[in-house]
Amino acid sequence: MARTTLTREEVLEAATRLVKQHGPAALTMRKLAAELGTAVTSIYWHVGNRESLLDALVERTVRDMGEIRPAGRTPTERILSVARILRRELRERPHLIAMVHERGLTERMFLPAQQALVHDVHAAGLRGARAADAVRAVQFQIVGFLLVERNRERSPAQSPAESDLWDPPPGSAGETSTAAPDDPELGRALARPADPERLFLLSVRALVRSLLAAP
Repeated sequence: MARTTLTREEVLEAATRLVKQHGPAALTMRKLAAELGTAVTSIYWHVGNRESLLDALVERTVRDMGEIRPAGRTPTERILSVARILRRELRERPHLIAMVHERGLTERMFLPAQQALVHDVHAAGLRGARAADAVRAVQFQIVGFLLVERNRERSPAQSPAESDLWDPPPGSAGETSTAAPDDPELGRALARPADPERLFLLSVRALVRSLLAAP
């Protein structure tokens, strides 16, 4: 039985879920109507045609990405919190972020995060060009790290694997000579799987401390 009541926000929420899970190509008015248990005509009534729906999803994504609330007692802690939030939000909605980018709204989407960073680099005593450089360096670090992270996740299985290169298993051709013969502990560490969360915080924290340090 079709639903008798439906709101625009419910339609957008369901469409967002479909795009998050399967990408924009999976979003059809018929599939969305089935998801909501309503008639296709009801979807058109609330959001217009498919292009209008996609535009609404982009605007919704831009709005959601703007709801960043820094946490922490010091500028460094608050900047780190912005970095963690931004990385998490970007990771959770890659298809929606791609849609934002395709419509030329990426800079507008990042503005609230930049404004939050500006607030804290000012609190740390930076002004003018130095403050601008700090904001951009942090933003580029976040986005660049995420791109590398996603690329590693999507890459095919490597042969030899990183673990084989740095700490060859017993009986392998390179058993007696690792890539770091003078630092076997480093070789063993690099042979273990990377911890992206720890590396992200390590790199952003080091960058922020350097940027906020007195010249």
